[in-house]
Amino acid sequence: MPSELSIIVNHCRTPELLRNCLESVKTNVRQIDYELIVADSFTQGQTAVLVKKIIPEAVYLPFFKNVGFGRSVNEAVKKSSGEYLLILNADTALRDKNAVSSMIDCLRADPAIGLLGPRLVNSDGSVQESAFRFYDISALVCRRTVLGKTAFGKKILARFTLKDVLTPANIAKGRPVSVGWLMGSVLLARRSAVAKVGLLDERFFMYFEDVDWARRFWESGFKVAYFPAASVFHLHLRASRKSRGIFSLFLNRYARIHLSSAVKYLLKYAFRKPPISIRVCP
Repeated sequence: MPSELSIIVNHCRTPELLRNCLESVKTNVRQIDYELIVADSFTQGQTAVLVKKIIPEAVYLPFFKNVGFGRSVNEAVKKSSGEYLLILNADTALRDKNAVSSMIDCLRADPAIGLLGPRLVNSDGSVQESAFRFYDISALVCRRTVLGKTAFGKKILARFTLKDVLTPANIAKGRPVSVGWLMGSVLLARRSAVAKVGLLDERFFMYFEDVDWARRFWESGFKVAYFPAASVFHLHLRASRKSRGIFSLFLNRYARIHLSSAVKYLLKYAFRKPPISIRVCP
């Protein structure tokens, strides 16, 4: 019999973070019928033991190389049965017992929302930027170079990060906010919407697969929404931004991957206007 919720955990060689994530699921997702699938890149034998020790009924999906976020999640989705799909990176933790149930309630209340993301918080309680307008060339350049430190760059980035919409007053209301795209660390999707939109585009090995997926939700007639009433802890390392500027492309592998994915994204949507209205949902 299909579960109400399929929880998909994406993991790659961070067993202590995975342990923390799984224990938080076990502790805080209690009154929901769910199945758990762990998609494990660069799999190590002890990881399977760890998963089964914490949640014995979990499905363990090993990959012996790093297959990328998109394929990892896609293979797990294919094995899942839930009406709703909760995608978690292993570096997240559920600290609020009501976070998942309130997200599901939000989707039930508004059938037009196909993809939902919670408020992501750091260990100190500060809020992470996790909802955005869609990229254009100016936003990409400002995020990757020192231009983002200038007055002009700060204005571009403020618009990109929705500072005009995600105001403290709007966040305090707790209502969902229509946004362009959501960071893929925590996403709740409606299975019926995914059936129409399709799976993640595996041509994006890392980065921009979440941007692309959200855009396809919008193009398929579904809203993508940020839901500040639910909060999830996220240890956000930002590996691609350890250094800034053109030299990072030579020194930082993740920066090169980010740029490669950005080029793929910009070429894919070069002549298509984002079909979106960003606003607080009624």
